[in-house]
Amino acid sequence: MRDVSPEVYLIARPAIDWAEVERYLAAVGGTEWRERIAALGDRPDGESLIEFMGRMCYRSWAPGLNPNVTQVRRDSAAYLLNVLTSGHGSVLEHATYSFVFHNVSRVFTHELVRHRAGTAVSQESLRYVRLTDIPFEHPAFVRDDPALLEAANDLLERTETFLRLATEKTGITEDGVPFHRKKEITSAMRRYVPDGVATSIGWSANIRAIRHTIELRTHPSAEEEMRRVFDQVAQIMVKEVPALFADFERDEDGTWRTPNHKV
Repeated sequence: MRDVSPEVYLIARPAIDWAEVERYLAAVGGTEWRERIAALGDRPDGESLIEFMGRMCYRSWAPGLNPNVTQVRRDSAAYLLNVLTSGHGSVLEHATYSFVFHNVSRVFTHELVRHRAGTAVSQESLRYVRLTDIPFEHPAFVRDDPALLEAANDLLERTETFLRLATEKTGITEDGVPFHRKKEITSAMRRYVPDGVATSIGWSANIRAIRHTIELRTHPSAEEEMRRVFDQVAQIMVKEVPALFADFERDEDGTWRTPNHKV
């Protein structure tokens, strides 16, 4: 048994092809907006992408391009805050971020995959990945009680003993064993491993889905591991695209809330 804790990695973020954006803006008279964005320096492409899509909806690159629009917000942060406060959530779906959640339990992954809208999931498969030990994080109530901790470790160690015995008895590590046989045995062996075994899962989600999941899964009623992981996600995203999370508030207990509106 290996003692582990959940880890969160942000592995991919939006990247804009600015040459194509500039070609489009030249066609519609929106080059003034591009100049303002360039002047901001190292602004996250995720924020620029969402602002681009939002302004395209109303042709609000500059006053006069849309006869119905006589003035436009020139401050990008103020523009995005208005997107959030007005509930114009559809444009948030254009920016997608990819995470790896490592050393999370299958309790966590079973709950995570319930979030389908605006997400994509790829999980380490224990049908193919044979366990030689059980990476595991004990709940706090077990860690705090020596008798429970000893009993829990004994339970895990006996499971590991069974895994080693099953490997030996089936001979799947011997030369010449076909892969389909290894897969068959590995798939069956995972049935004896607890849901608390640590694994890895890739999760891609757009900004709208990320915001929704953070608020839902850091709520005090959420599962404890879920709360800790999505507290990490929230802290990453606040640094990554601050303008798109400017309306969030974090309580001392790790709860993230958008008290004024939903998108």
